[in-house]
Amino acid sequence: MTPDIDGLLEQIRQQQEDVARIQRGVEAMEVKGASRGSEVSVTLRGSGRFTEIAIDAEAQRRYNAEDLGGIVLEAVNDGLTKLAEATKARFAPILEASAGSSSSTG
Repeated sequence: MTPDIDGLLEQIRQQQEDVARIQRGVEAMEVKGASRGSEVSVTLRGSGRFTEIAIDAEAQRRYNAEDLGGIVLEAVNDGLTKLAEATKARFAPILEASAGSSSSTG
């Protein structure tokens, strides 16, 4: 019985190391988002911290402050959606392995 517990503990330790490695990779990645018309683009890190918001000069002249705020919000939400998708993709192998091992123990 002890070898099974030791094996399980080793598997958990390995998964924790994998999660930490993937998390470091996620935090280091850079994601870009944009509004529908690309008048505004944003750049953010995997940590969720925005590093750049770029607003097209023509958009600044064309839109009032309220409309421009909505366009910025659209770009920010696009960036956050892309970050969530990229994070999910990075963690997918571990989640799939975990789901596969739990279903085989039933």
